[in-house]
Amino acid sequence: MHELVAYTGTVVMGFFAIMNPLANTPVFLGLTSDDDAATRKAVARNSLLLAFAIIAVFSFAGNLILEMFGITLFSFRVAGGILVFGIGYNMLHGEQSKVHQPGTAVVAASHEAQLSVAVSPLAVPILAGPGTIATAMNFVAERTPTHIMITVGSFALICLISYAFFVSGERLIHYIGDNAVNAITKMMGLILAVIGVQMFIEGAYDAIQSFR
Repeated sequence: MHELVAYTGTVVMGFFAIMNPLANTPVFLGLTSDDDAATRKAVARNSLLLAFAIIAVFSFAGNLILEMFGITLFSFRVAGGILVFGIGYNMLHGEQSKVHQPGTAVVAASHEAQLSVAVSPLAVPILAGPGTIATAMNFVAERTPTHIMITVGSFALICLISYAFFVSGERLIHYIGDNAVNAITKMMGLILAVIGVQMFIEGAYDAIQSFR
């Protein structure tokens, strides 16, 4: 029981760090700046539902996907660790990793075009980018169905938190200020960097053991 509690805490903190709802809120506000309240809520809801679906698929079928492409688990852990560490390193230095950058968003006049922002760049790659997928698959690697359910449930919780941040973003950013956002982003970057190092060490250890 204690192991499951510790695992849940690690997963929640890991997803919160890499999703970083607070830091992503200004990005969301920028992408939906010309939208009304109803459209903004629809964009937030659709982007998070799609992100959840992507992470759920990789959590439940990640090993099968790796086998289809002939990728070993330890190589994925090593690559994922480097990727997650890179994201955390950039966050620590006040930069945004390229796998998280949304690029320049052009908001179209039509309602359909406005909602398309929910798919790209919000859901992919900002919310469910390579770093998030790598983190999820590392959490469920060689785990029991209970661990997988905890991982998916933890990501669902972070999605709900992100939704609350997005729909109340203007008030939130105004209340805490840009300096607090930057401080929290750097703290999340440190957590991500540590998780990335741990992923790399586990992958490298398994790789060495496989050659013995």
